[in-house]
Amino acid sequence: MRIVFAGTPDFAVPCLRAAARHQEVVAVYTQPDRPAGRGRGLMASPVKLEAIERGIPVFQPETLKDPAAQEQLRALQPDLMVVVAYGLILPRAVLEIPTHGCWNVHASLLPRWRGAAPIQRAIEAGDAETGVCLMQMEAGLDTGPVLLSQKTPISDSDTGGQLHDRLAELGAQVLADGLGLLRAGLKPVAQPQPEAGVTYAHKLDKAQARLDWNEDATALARRVRAFNPWPIAEASLAGERLRIHGAVPLADNQGKAPGTVLAASKDGIDIACGQGALRLRVVQREGGKSITAADYLNARRDLLAGV
Repeated sequence: MRIVFAGTPDFAVPCLRAAARHQEVVAVYTQPDRPAGRGRGLMASPVKLEAIERGIPVFQPETLKDPAAQEQLRALQPDLMVVVAYGLILPRAVLEIPTHGCWNVHASLLPRWRGAAPIQRAIEAGDAETGVCLMQMEAGLDTGPVLLSQKTPISDSDTGGQLHDRLAELGAQVLADGLGLLRAGLKPVAQPQPEAGVTYAHKLDKAQARLDWNEDATALARRVRAFNPWPIAEASLAGERLRIHGAVPLADNQGKAPGTVLAASKDGIDIACGQGALRLRVVQREGGKSITAADYLNARRDLLAGV
């Protein structure tokens, strides 16, 4: 079987490894190198680095809408194209090139959380579970029928980064299962997505990471977890802007105004919210590293005096 793999970030690397297990990946498509880091030098994507290490040819077109790029893909004579967090739109002409079409590994239980940020939005919404779907791609945004899926629970302590890593490995497992069936001539049966339950996981925005103490503490705690490790929640505390890396909700705001410091100890800094309170456990001052609330209080003795 001749497989073309298309992906870009860390999330796609375990799937590339699964697809390349039997030396069937004849080419890797990934986004062009982008400026990154303080020096703004061009940096290769994680998928490109993995492909180079495996000796797989790499293609980096700016777009797949270009007829020349489509002809290049057609020349590879792919039986299947596997797409995982590629970041470029696949026009209908591309979807029709591989013999078995294009498969996509998506980090949600479709039709819930179609779109760009399904992992973070599932945590932010308080979903009890999520998972991965192996989907037969079509022209719509994550609308194709589902071939295989796997579920995983979301715990009250899962961060966006932890769930990302778990789903990346689960996605590789689902892809390996699907490829195994296809090799055996038992292509998974495509199940159309139900019309009910469609939700969209809109792209993350740094502005959404700013916490408002007037909101419910439980919702704020979920956002802190969802936006870790990026973009990291931010909030104002006693006149200082902090990044919040770890926090838990508490039931009682003691009838105090939102933003009031209720308690400050080695266990954390409790802030009154519109409903309940948020205990800050790991914070980061501007220009500093993430530290425990206890270490932060060593530099902010004024907070201890005020409660």
